Amino acid sequence: MSKLQKAFEAGKFGVTAEMAPPKGYDFAEEMEVAKLIKDLVHGVNVTDMQSACLKASSLGFCIALKNHGVEPILQMTGRDRSRMAIMGEFLSAAYFGIDTMLALTGDHTYVGDCKASKPVFDLDSVGILKMLSKMEETGCDCGGNPLSSVPPKFYKGAAVTPVYEPQWLQINKLKKKVDAGAEYVQTQAMFSADAMEDFMNEVVKENIKVHVMAGIIPLKAAGMAKYMNANVPGIDVPQDMIDRLAAAAAEGKETGVKGLPGKLGVEMAADLIRDIKQRGICDGIHLMTIGGERNIPTILEKAGININE
Repeated sequence: MSKLQKAFEAGKFGVTAEMAPPKGYDFAEEMEVAKLIKDLVHGVNVTDMQSACLKASSLGFCIALKNHGVEPILQMTGRDRSRMAIMGEFLSAAYFGIDTMLALTGDHTYVGDCKASKPVFDLDSVGILKMLSKMEETGCDCGGNPLSSVPPKFYKGAAVTPVYEPQWLQINKLKKKVDAGAEYVQTQAMFSADAMEDFMNEVVKENIKVHVMAGIIPLKAAGMAKYMNANVPGIDVPQDMIDRLAAAAAEGKETGVKGLPGKLGVEMAADLIRDIKQRGICDGIHLMTIGGERNIPTILEKAGININE
């Protein structure tokens, strides 16, 4: 059974991290980082060519993680594969003991770094979830043909964007994903516990039964926060956080101390996680450190998070 599923069923606070495969085939550095966090999280979610940028495959990286004793979460987008290819990936994943997944529709290739690549989008995130759920129920593939073995069972996840107008649209999308089989969801990056609580109140109001994990991005600089606010849908970094990061940068310039904004970003992420957990706002957190995975032990320690307690 999925380590994340076990945690939720035991009433524990779920913790996952996110890692991206490299733009190449040497996983050595990434595996060293994975070893640092493997006992600190319930799973490592492997991105599937995030932002439509070419990387090694999610499945290949998940297998490498599994071989290094790390619990992988297979991310799967509908952008690059037909339903046949998607199901084939999941059947292969099952052979290697990979039993947790996250379904995404995926960014269009025009935003990525291989713009000549033709998108597929045979299935969106809801379609992927429905296909897996039907396979698990019937023991048949996407064409209705019986599998030669007992169908694998995946702990199925999806994504949601809490800070969105109109919010009811995201609530409706969430309902569709849960109805299609999603058992947990991770959110777009959140920077306010109050905003997360407002969203969870709507989830409860609509009687949507699913485990929700707040997405957490440790900010590295004021410029990063401003860029995300301007360009990433669903991101809302409060002005006071931006001001604090700018002040840290100014202090560093004046004193000659490097890295102060990044250190502050780690502190703010830890404070947010602690606040979310102490207030019981949602069921867990998903850390998206964007290349800063070596900071995860520090963030969790400062937040007082220990999955083994």
